[in-house]
Parts: sequence; C-alpha cells; structure tokens
Amino acid sequence: MSRWGLWIVPELFCEMDSKYLGKTVRKPIEQLDGFESPPGVSTVTLTSDEVMSSCPITGQPDWYTVVIEYVPDRLCIESKSLKLYLWGFRDKAMFAEKLTAEIRDRVLRDIEPKRCKVTTKQKARGGITIETVAAFPEPA
Repeated sequence: MSRWGLWIVPELFCEMDSKYLGKTVRKPIEQLDGFESPPGVSTVTLTSDEVMSSCPITGQPDWYTVVIEYVPDRLCIESKSLKLYLWGFRDKAMFAEKLTAEIRDRVLRDIEPKRCKVTTKQKARGGITIETVAAFPEPA
C-alpha cells in the first residue's frame, strides 16, 4: 500500500528511463523525452499557456498558448520534458510563425509521430492576436 492509502499495482506502471522525470533540472533543454506509446491511444493533445519569447524587432515579450496535437507512433511526449523545452523560448527572439514551426519540427525529430499539428496563439499586443498552425504532413 502507498503512503496515500492506495494499493500499488506494479504492472500498471510503465518501465521508463527518463532523462528528466523525477530529477531536478535548473535550465531549459533542447530535446523532448518520450515514453512508449500505450496501445489504443489514437490522439494526444498537450496545451500550455505559459510560453514566452520576445519580438525580434522590439524586444518586447510575447506570450503564447501552445497546443500540440499528435498521433503517436512508438513514442509519446513526456510532459516534464515539454515544459523544460518550452521554457527555453523565453530567451529567444522570434516571430510567432517561426516559433510554431520550430516546435513542430522538434516534435517530429524527437518522437516521430504519424501526424502532428502545433497551434500557437499569441496574446494580443496592440489589439492584434496572431494564431499560427504548423502541421505534418503539410496540407495539400
């Protein structure tokens, strides 16, 4: 029995050699960590409204909501690694479109999903909100 009074069933937990989960990490990371995709999972959606970068022209901060939707193949994204990866954008100056494409490309490189769609929505600045989508495969 666990300290919360729950029965622990070892076969319900996946074997995972995580680079970041359960470890103290004090800086952003450049790659996503993954774990084996469980059978029957058709789509995974991860959302964060705490992503920041800065405008490459003015240097002003830009805040984003990022939605990553993908169809896993072998791997799923481990969420702590995603948090640490997204943290790294706070020190980068880039337009919304580049941010969106860069996140999509990282997901494609690190977990190789069957399909992936990344949507970013920049919080309004000057009365304008920017929403950008980068998908794989790209729409015809």
